[in-house]
Amino acid sequence: MTEKKILIFGGTTEGRKLTEYLAARKVRVHVCVATAYGESLLPESESVTAESSRMDVSEMCHRIREYEPAFVVDATHPYAREVSRNIKQACEANGKPYLRLLREAGTFLPEHDGAKDGTAAGPDGRTVWVESAKEAAEYLADKEGKILLTTGSKELEAFTRIPDYRERVYARVLSLPSVVEKCHGLGLEGRHLICMQGPFSAELNLAMLREFQIRFLVTKEAGSTGGFPEKREAAEKAGAVLVVIGRPEEREGFSEEELYAYLKQELSLSDSWELAIVGIGMGAEESLTLEGKKACREAGLLIGARRMLEAAATEGQVIEEAYLPGDILAAVKRHPSIRRAAVVLSGDPGFYSGAKRLLDALQEESSFQIQVIPGISSVSYFCAKLHTSWEDAAVLSLHGREDNLIWAVERHKKTIVLGSGAESVRKICETLKVYGYGALTVTAGARLSYPEEDIRKGSAEEMASYEGDGPVILLIENPDGGESAYGPGFPDEAFVRGKVPMTKEEVRCIALSKLRLGETSVVYDIGAGTGSVAVEAARMAFRGRVYAVERNPEGFKLIRENQEALRAAGLTVIPGEAPEALEDLPAPDQVFIGGSGGRLSEILAAVLRKNPRVRVVITAISLETVAEAKACMEKIRHREEDVVQVSVSRARKAGNYHLMTGLNPVWIFSFTCDEEEQ
Repeated sequence: MTEKKILIFGGTTEGRKLTEYLAARKVRVHVCVATAYGESLLPESESVTAESSRMDVSEMCHRIREYEPAFVVDATHPYAREVSRNIKQACEANGKPYLRLLREAGTFLPEHDGAKDGTAAGPDGRTVWVESAKEAAEYLADKEGKILLTTGSKELEAFTRIPDYRERVYARVLSLPSVVEKCHGLGLEGRHLICMQGPFSAELNLAMLREFQIRFLVTKEAGSTGGFPEKREAAEKAGAVLVVIGRPEEREGFSEEELYAYLKQELSLSDSWELAIVGIGMGAEESLTLEGKKACREAGLLIGARRMLEAAATEGQVIEEAYLPGDILAAVKRHPSIRRAAVVLSGDPGFYSGAKRLLDALQEESSFQIQVIPGISSVSYFCAKLHTSWEDAAVLSLHGREDNLIWAVERHKKTIVLGSGAESVRKICETLKVYGYGALTVTAGARLSYPEEDIRKGSAEEMASYEGDGPVILLIENPDGGESAYGPGFPDEAFVRGKVPMTKEEVRCIALSKLRLGETSVVYDIGAGTGSVAVEAARMAFRGRVYAVERNPEGFKLIRENQEALRAAGLTVIPGEAPEALEDLPAPDQVFIGGSGGRLSEILAAVLRKNPRVRVVITAISLETVAEAKACMEKIRHREEDVVQVSVSRARKAGNYHLMTGLNPVWIFSFTCDEEEQ
């Protein structure tokens, strides 16, 4: 099969991007440009050859016959009408497909109405449309004020018809000897000749307009690629009139997206991208690592949330504002010509970052070569500011997430929390107060690394009225952290009891062991009484959630008191009777039933509808409940069945002697359900 080659007539950004796209896929390309400078911008590749010269139709025909391309792409400037006509004529003469690459017009200009008198103004009243350089010169001839020309050296002669043009006109052109010589020949020299290579930012354009006191900025409508938005923005800020030479209308051709899709199909090409996931630190440019800066600088496409882009973007990059994995992937694929892209994320990609979800989404994408570049996390920066270490701290995020703050504070001398703003700080400090930690020292840091960085310190009581701006990180210090009074098996005396039944200490320990709780378990305690089982379960499943279901109003009041006193923050009290009270709860991993009110069968049926694989522990004192539990077990498909009777005796002192007093024997049924999924 004959190798398919591409001949490109370029000299534009679009032509260079197309050359880079094809070169990256090892397609043989020959590029014809008008100047040596244009040739110098092309990528160095074994599959790319180039030449710089201005060709007429016969020379184009000769090049097509010599190179024998499968396709000829016209990627010349929109204003190079004669060149495009010649390329098309040469293709027709040699029977080669002519593919015109169109530059997308900007959406920021008024629709041209065909006026030829130079009076078609834009919505801001300071944009004037003309159809040629000659018309622009005619419009400016009787106006007062200095003029900056950004239309290139080919159009300069038309503006020499303006009276006093040597004093009024400033020309910005390429710094090529031939161009400088031409300008000198037209009488444009000294400060009136500005030799620079773009692209130009809005700030640089604005500086030039102010430096030379420009009244009129003349440009072509060259779209975003030609830097039109930056010129328009600068003209608006400087109060200059924008004189726009409207581009010739092109009806036939391919957009960039259409041309890449066409060539991809015709040449059997596959897309590939180098994607860097870059942690940029807290946001200020100074917190970006050298490796991160290099990756951002070398990326043709930069993607991220607006605040991150402001810190990492450089001039000339394509910018896409996106932060969800699907939107990021779509943004990359919209630019098949840009092989190297970077996604910028705040902080460190390995620390509570969107990188995890993005990497998960990229697992099925074989066209990406991925590099993850770590950044400076807010934790390391904050602790360095406070002159403290963080290897011994509990670190958790409450920024759009839930976690067991009280568990962390109780078990650690330092707890670092990522919050979402002033309201989250106030909520955290109020929670600390509820659980008896109002006197702990809390340090809050906001706008870290920025000039307006704000670090404040006070007790949780004082910080409960915190007012600040932006995401916040907190350091909570508990000198007694890690010195928990009890492990599993709180003494009965630790609970407020009232007149509500309570599962006793020894039975409670056995029941909790039979439940097989994990740190993320979702647990029901049905017939919770004083909440002794629920409280201990919440302390064991500290990253899960425990629901204490109790119908007795005195009972759920006692549960809340025990929850706060024993710091079981992961506990939620559900007033009501099972099974109705279970309806809106999430599916449980484990269920403890200490009281069923004679509705054990209904309760188990409701639980099984939520989770057919649930782990169940039932305690029974009366023979009737024992019989009911055994009958229910026989109706349920289950495994790991275990039935234990526990008899506990406790010593009481009688004079010089200790006598044992027996408590009611308790039956403990435990099993794991094995029903089919509903």
